[in-house]
Amino acid sequence: MRLEGEVAIVTGGASGIGAATCRRLAAEGAKVAVCDVNLEGARAVCGEVDGRAIEMDVTSHHSVVTAIEKVAEALGPASVLVNNAGTDQFGFFKDTDEDLWQRIVDINLIGVLRTTHAVLPGMIERGGGRIVNVASEAGRVGSSGSAAYSAAKGGVIAFTKTIAREGARHGVLCNAVAPGPIDTPLLNRAPAEMGELGQKVVDTMVRSTVLRRLGAPEEVAATIAFLCSPDSSYVTGQTVAVSGGLAMI
Repeated sequence: MRLEGEVAIVTGGASGIGAATCRRLAAEGAKVAVCDVNLEGARAVCGEVDGRAIEMDVTSHHSVVTAIEKVAEALGPASVLVNNAGTDQFGFFKDTDEDLWQRIVDINLIGVLRTTHAVLPGMIERGGGRIVNVASEAGRVGSSGSAAYSAAKGGVIAFTKTIAREGARHGVLCNAVAPGPIDTPLLNRAPAEMGELGQKVVDTMVRSTVLRRLGAPEEVAATIAFLCSPDSSYVTGQTVAVSGGLAMI
């Protein structure tokens, strides 16, 4: 029960890594705000945990601010923020366009900035907090078929380091996790969006891990829970790989 008494916001909490994180944080004692643009999915996850389902669209400033206010009213002020909301549309860069780039960057990078900007002042005022950003190994080594996504996740890693520097004197620790190929709905869309080539991309990712397998969302959630807990009190500004040894940086 490392997180007993904490109020945790998890964006993109309705599925995949987000849902697994909600379950893990709740199991460790946190009250969890399951935030997602998919409110019905958030409610389904919330039925398994101690918390509240809150509709949040990370591409909208108004939606983010309103959601944070609802969390405070329902559960109390947030002491933990997990920026997990993300998406991708697989395709080689030459076949993409600016509308796609804007959407991918808005959700995966600017969404992290929006949510952090809404939560950070309260953490500073209360003297501390934990922020964990879900980046990706794609943001460190690149990923074929995910150029805009890789660029956005690289931005998340740089942003994490900056917030760690700015938040340290206020007791706010900020870290990132960098998942590799994880068995989630997002990764499983690759074959549908790119056909046989998409399956080859996924297979290549798996072969690139030294463990030669997909990771499970729960394995990422376990690392996130550590970074949210008192056990990580001397860890900030770090990007922790949860990738089966895909990239040993």
